[in-house]
Amino acid sequence: MRVTTKGQVTIPQNIRKKMGITPTSEIEFIEENGRVYLLKKETAKGTENRFKKLRGIATIKMSTDEIMALTRKKE
Repeated sequence: MRVTTKGQVTIPQNIRKKMGITPTSEIEFIEENGRVYLLKKETAKGTENRFKKLRGIATIKMSTDEIMALTRKKE
């Protein structure tokens, strides 16, 4: 595995899946006895995706064009 000039590495997909690491996950690195460990930080319950519970509850059925027309200033 190669480190980029920005110090980034790609976590292999099988490890991300096994550890439940998603694009919004927080991780930390722990150095111990000359080894570095990757740990997934635990998030406070309910803060991981606070908008997930709201998805799909809208009652108004509007197209994207209709929504955009409402948000754009008419000249």
